[in-house]
Amino acid sequence: MNEQNPIKAAAKKVVDTLRDGDGGPQDGVPGKPSPVSPAIEEPTTPTEPLPPKPDQRGPETVSPTGQPTGAEQARMAQSGAYLTTAQGARLYDTDHSLKAGPRGPVLLQDHHLREKITHFDHERIPERVVHARGAAAHGVFQSYGTAANVTKAAFLAQDAETPVFVRFSTVLGSRGSADTVRDTRGFATKFYTEEGVFDLVGNNIPVFFIQDAIKFPDVVHAAKPHPDREIPQAQSAHDTFWDFVTLHTEATHHTLWNMSDRGIPRSYRTMEGFGVHTFRLVNAEGVSTLVKFHWKPKLGVHSLVWEEAQIAAGVDPDFHRRDLADAIEAGAFPQWELGIQTFPDVPEQTFEGIDLLDPTKIVPEELAPVQPIGLLTLNANPSNYFAETEQVAFHVGHLVPGIDVTNDPLMQGRLFSYVDTQLTRLGGPNFGQLPINRTHAPVNDMLRDGMHQTAVHRGVAPYRPNSLDGGCPFVAGADTGAFIEVPAPVAESRKVREAPASFDDHFSQPRQFWLSMTPPEREHIIAAYTFELGKCYEQAIKERALRVLANIDPQLCEQVAAGLGLPAPAAAGQLADLEPSPALSQLGRVWPCDGRIIGIVADADADLDGVKSVREAVLAAGMVPLVIAPAGGAIGAGEDAITVQRTFATARSIEFDAILVAGVPAVGADAFPARDAKTDANPAPTDPRLLLLLNEAFRHGKAFAVWAGADAVLPGAGVPADAPGVVRADTGDAAFEQVSQLLGAHRVWERFPARV
Repeated sequence: MNEQNPIKAAAKKVVDTLRDGDGGPQDGVPGKPSPVSPAIEEPTTPTEPLPPKPDQRGPETVSPTGQPTGAEQARMAQSGAYLTTAQGARLYDTDHSLKAGPRGPVLLQDHHLREKITHFDHERIPERVVHARGAAAHGVFQSYGTAANVTKAAFLAQDAETPVFVRFSTVLGSRGSADTVRDTRGFATKFYTEEGVFDLVGNNIPVFFIQDAIKFPDVVHAAKPHPDREIPQAQSAHDTFWDFVTLHTEATHHTLWNMSDRGIPRSYRTMEGFGVHTFRLVNAEGVSTLVKFHWKPKLGVHSLVWEEAQIAAGVDPDFHRRDLADAIEAGAFPQWELGIQTFPDVPEQTFEGIDLLDPTKIVPEELAPVQPIGLLTLNANPSNYFAETEQVAFHVGHLVPGIDVTNDPLMQGRLFSYVDTQLTRLGGPNFGQLPINRTHAPVNDMLRDGMHQTAVHRGVAPYRPNSLDGGCPFVAGADTGAFIEVPAPVAESRKVREAPASFDDHFSQPRQFWLSMTPPEREHIIAAYTFELGKCYEQAIKERALRVLANIDPQLCEQVAAGLGLPAPAAAGQLADLEPSPALSQLGRVWPCDGRIIGIVADADADLDGVKSVREAVLAAGMVPLVIAPAGGAIGAGEDAITVQRTFATARSIEFDAILVAGVPAVGADAFPARDAKTDANPAPTDPRLLLLLNEAFRHGKAFAVWAGADAVLPGAGVPADAPGVVRADTGDAAFEQVSQLLGAHRVWERFPARV
């Protein structure tokens, strides 16, 4: 991207605002909860509500019918310095109910109490059945114009810019579950185009468990917690899930992706997205093309290792949403390229023998390259989670001229389900009028009334044809931007409840996925299957799962069987001889380091000049430095003091992409077991929590650097000084320079010798 690009300029403005703010000597580090620092004493001077932080913004201020209002976003928020009722009457007290005397009963006439409690009682709406736990951000989509030859969609024309809202989510867990569970992630994008809303509602895995939407309740019921005990939460490591997917082998492909590293992404920022289904694009001449949508992260695809995911679920269950919000606040705006695979729209709707209507199949990128068509940048955090992230309503049927659906039976069911679920969640048919869901195109829909109607309609004739309203609204034609379904032929056949024979191959593509994995990735898949099946109670389910794995690859089956203490069965037939698809592997490439988190371990006796220099270098490189010390506060004195962001008590390796150690830090004053179980009774000469931090980071493949004598702490942490990715340098700047080169591969994979 050109350095003069407005998105780059906006990123610089955010970072400059943070550095010029009142955040103290550690300007540029995200996580500040308020735009101003609070006083120690409770404020007593009435003031207007504070503005949002520089990284935040709300929905665009359009009317319920899509008209720009020109209003400032502050008009959508609370106003006034004084507490009021919902109707605007000022209140003198909100801490005490109205009573008959100080010790008397509460009076029914206390309208403030009843309003406050009633609203509180109804604050929660039903959470989503799936994708309940989410995080989201505002952004912009810039079209390259390269799709203009296959679609007339205006937002994909040359240089078109479209505001977007993107929600990421886990599938299985409740709103209170952890971010880092092994699960599929949702990747849903709402484009506020000039022709109406287009929702691209996808996942981070390109295939799905089922081929027909009628089975969606079955797979979700199987994957959700057992109904008798409501456990386990947000996990697939239990009997009902594996019972279903081993009996219903069309789920094998998706299950294998889920057991791979794709099931535990490092960050939403390093996660691919897929539209899953085959869509149909139509150009200005009426020519249609079949396509699959892909989101490619500019930072590359990167995942957690399993131990990191488990640690994060305990010490920071908000790991992914915090990472997304902090990156945006720091000006490291996440970016993805939208790409398409294109296929001729032939009657068979197949490509190279692959059925394009089967949502459990992919088309390898080596057969149909992904062509970039635009750039998505997330550049603002929501200002209110409930109003935006929780109330946003996506729908596969939110289409614009130039984009249409196909007969994929899973997609067809989603066209009904997404609208239907909003009626319960959001209280009626007017959920599209919620600010986050409002289209930016004019609306004249003749839909009237219903719960939560906020548009004030005019006229007397909400029907067609009419003359009393002058005939308005009029239908549009193709020449005036109407959405017209592609007149695709419908098969003349008998009514059946069947699937085409081409849907029957459940194992070839899972085998290709396995063959495309590198040795470390294969080890992770084996470990995932062994763990998940090891959590199952029923022996028959484990044996059935091994039969499925035998039809993918004998090595995979044998290694998992060994972990379960069971014999490995033979495949049911001849395994397909397939070429690997390198595009399916996450390893082997070098990626940008924007937004990486660098931990800098130091204390007051460390090379503080070196620490300051490294901090500046990290910020200049678009990364985030976090100083880790034995205790909080600051190290150093006066104007040269360096604020501490993490202590030995609060730091864990999962948060950092690399760790730099300046000297040999002192033992923390709280390093004794009664206060912190990660210590021991005799912590000298090195704090055990620092040794744990370094040991975990080493085992998780993180890059290291030490200077100023810090190599003395490595043996106690079990870190060989000559191991791959361990840098010993003379200065902090030299240490960071070498670590920066290692970060492009995400991890130091050479530390992980593989058996398969």
